[in-house]
Amino acid sequence: PPVPRAGAEWRERMVGLDEAGNLCFFAGAGSVDPTLLPRDAGDAPQGAIVEVAPARTALMAAIAERMASDGGAGLFPDYGHLRPGIGDTLQALRRHNHEDVLANPGEADLTSHVDFAALAAVVRAHGLDAHLSTQGDFLLGMGILERAGQLGADAGQAARDRISNAVERLAGPQAMGELFKVLAVMPRGISVRPF
Repeated sequence: PPVPRAGAEWRERMVGLDEAGNLCFFAGAGSVDPTLLPRDAGDAPQGAIVEVAPARTALMAAIAERMASDGGAGLFPDYGHLRPGIGDTLQALRRHNHEDVLANPGEADLTSHVDFAALAAVVRAHGLDAHLSTQGDFLLGMGILERAGQLGADAGQAARDRISNAVERLAGPQAMGELFKVLAVMPRGISVRPF
């Protein structure tokens, strides 16, 4: 859940009703465990938001534990950030459009950016290697340009334009290439392209 800074302490952000009966955010009464916060949280201004996701961390711990005991590897792409940070990424999507998070409860998908650094730390604590990358760097390292060239070699101009646009959307810095990140999890010491 998002955690806003209130005075010298951090508090869990709660949802309640305002005087008019509308949903609103407010700071909860109890303080937040400081071990859940990023290292630079103490420098954040009053009212700043930090997002913590204990359920996401617990799920990654269960996956890492299984991989450590039974073997295997995993790729986890999603939108997020490579370093823990201060900021509110909670958003609501309804019919492919952004809207107010509290506007239509139960009708919009709620999501937030993944803290990939936190997940990588969980993976490493289970004795596995964790490699982080932007989606663009990952796809370029995996040969997306070469594959696009092969697909377009015998295609007409319209098909080549579609392929080029798709590559730009997936790997370009102004599109999914920077917004999306990739966490690769594997046994220690294994070298795998493009990491």
